Amino acid sequence: MVSTAAPTPTHPLLTSKFHGTQLPHHRIISPHLPKPSRTHLSPSLSLKTNHPHQPLSLLNHLPSKTTLAATLLLLSQQPTPFAFALDSPADNPPPQTVLSSPIQSESITTTTATKNPFSQSVLTAPKPAQQQSSDLPDGTQWRYSEFLNAVKRGKVERVRFSKDGGVLQLTAVDGRRASVVVPNDPDLIDILAMNGVDISVSEGDTGNGLLAFVGNLLFPFLAFAGLFFLFRRSQGGPGGGPGGLGGPMDFGRSKSKFQEVPETGVTFADVAGADQAKLELQEVVDFLKNPDKYTALGAKIPKGCLLVGPPGTGKTLLARAVAGEAGVPFFSCAASEFVELFVGVGASRVRDLFEKAKSKAPCIVFIDEIDAVGRQRGAGLGGGNDEREQTINQLLTEMDGFSGNSGVIVLAATNRPDVLDSALLRPGRFDRQVTVDRPDVAGRVKILQVHSRGKALGKDVDFEKIARRTPGFTGADLQNLMNEAAILAARRDLKEISKDEISDALERIIAGPEKKNAVVSEEKKKLVAYHEAGHALVGALMPEYDPVAKISIIPRGQAGGLTFFAPSEERLESGLYSRSYLENQMAVALGGRVAEEVIFGQENVTTGASNDFMQVSRVARQMVERFGFSKKIGQIAIGGPGGNPFLGQQMSSQKDYSMATADVVDAEVRELVETAYARAKNILTTHIDILHKLAQLLIEKETVDGEEFMSLFIDGKAELFVA
Repeated sequence: MVSTAAPTPTHPLLTSKFHGTQLPHHRIISPHLPKPSRTHLSPSLSLKTNHPHQPLSLLNHLPSKTTLAATLLLLSQQPTPFAFALDSPADNPPPQTVLSSPIQSESITTTTATKNPFSQSVLTAPKPAQQQSSDLPDGTQWRYSEFLNAVKRGKVERVRFSKDGGVLQLTAVDGRRASVVVPNDPDLIDILAMNGVDISVSEGDTGNGLLAFVGNLLFPFLAFAGLFFLFRRSQGGPGGGPGGLGGPMDFGRSKSKFQEVPETGVTFADVAGADQAKLELQEVVDFLKNPDKYTALGAKIPKGCLLVGPPGTGKTLLARAVAGEAGVPFFSCAASEFVELFVGVGASRVRDLFEKAKSKAPCIVFIDEIDAVGRQRGAGLGGGNDEREQTINQLLTEMDGFSGNSGVIVLAATNRPDVLDSALLRPGRFDRQVTVDRPDVAGRVKILQVHSRGKALGKDVDFEKIARRTPGFTGADLQNLMNEAAILAARRDLKEISKDEISDALERIIAGPEKKNAVVSEEKKKLVAYHEAGHALVGALMPEYDPVAKISIIPRGQAGGLTFFAPSEERLESGLYSRSYLENQMAVALGGRVAEEVIFGQENVTTGASNDFMQVSRVARQMVERFGFSKKIGQIAIGGPGGNPFLGQQMSSQKDYSMATADVVDAEVRELVETAYARAKNILTTHIDILHKLAQLLIEKETVDGEEFMSLFIDGKAELFVA
């Protein structure tokens, strides 16, 4: 703690012993002293005691010559009178003291305070403030209770609160300063004001503000310096090369995975359902193994093969099979790995990838999802430096540029070939486009066999029936189907996977999980049963329509019931639908609403047919606008597709015909829908008995398969509808 009084240091040489007892503390004031002689002490040295009328006596014995000389020399070097305060309590007056020394002095002269003018000021000098305020707490941190006691006694002159009010700094009347942690005391301000304490609030730490200001100025420079340092690393600058400081921060290097001897664990035997694609890729593998067979005829190996197909059809699986079969060095990477924050990093990685590949030629480079960098380049409007365009330009140059690309085969996969740049698809870069489409029935059977390896299957499992119930399923979908069936079998504590688990897994994938705890009243259950029975009955009696595979009134997902049809494989693969089939499809979709009206009346129909109406309206409008099935509109297509694709879907169709034509289109659509409605109602009213039997069977069993359903038609002697 800093005091306003003059400092009063002590010296160890001023404390001596007198017959084995400590000398009482005295105030010793020394003016400028002349250089002492060996045996003479200056007469201006005086000792002040609490008994001024008693003369001081000094013995002839001093501590030693050396000690005395050092003491006098120290006192003589002070520019001003130097005081050593060695005070004792006032209530304990010191006795007459004697200084002793083993050496006898020749002559020692003492003077009293009354004979020395300087000593008079010593006698009248006040004591230091520290002695006057000895009742204040010690230290620079006071307790709150000590602070309040000092305020009430008038010992605190002023206080200064911090901004948050949690700490204050006080100044005592003797000049000492201390800090106090302030609790939440609402009476503190009143106590300070009543005792005349000066109150103020701190305006903040200017040092911290200065540091914050300097930090705000330096931050942009540090940020730019960091970015420049990282960019130098990415470009192979100091610290960015091999063995430099860059290490894992080396952005310019390719992140492709390299295998000198590919061990993918996949061969062509593990790929099923894509025979044509496998055949074309086998030629590439054969060329790498037996090049003389092709070079003798002047054939050149394709520089690139682009695998195109819907998601889940096995494009990446085929690339792994090629790597496993060829036995040459294999590089694999994703196109998104080329794109980075810094401009030029993608092109640098492409260069690095092909440099490594050329050093290992002949080899295969596989780029997955190439549409990430291979999209159509822009027209250059607006300027700027597009990182993606630099990457694709470097890729085009590496595949077929001025320096050539010998011995490196590039495999790429995408499900968006329509967005790829035309320069990337030309011969010389991607010479072959291999389409990996959804498998047919035979392909699905083979895929099911592949994904059933290691699974305990029951004897009732028929892959042929499963394949026919899964039109449009890809290899990934079929793998998921068998995995879900295995999970259901384990959940039911079964030892084998039966056809029931596979059927339930298929329904789960198509319509969602089964709602076993759904609360369904008997009235609603009856309504759903007649609704689904109407769909199935109309579909079974329509000529050239898909057979019924299963009927269920168990709620799944958002559907209260489902009717499954087994579509024709030929129709699905060809994509050719006749007018009669589309008209039958609309009638089947309306069969549920017609059954509700026939059984419960028009006043009690529900909203369960909302999705059916959307399907009917879409099919009828396409028949009029796109397929030319309207006599009034004729053999023209109107209302073509909208603008550019957005998120994989097309925008709403653009109307390119007049309002009069729109009225004709609406009338034709309405006529088609009404015709389908009349056909469905005719079938249900004619075979009302079969409708009641089927609905009652659904209420009892909740699920009816195709064989049970056909037995009802045989027993009821139902006949197909004739228009």
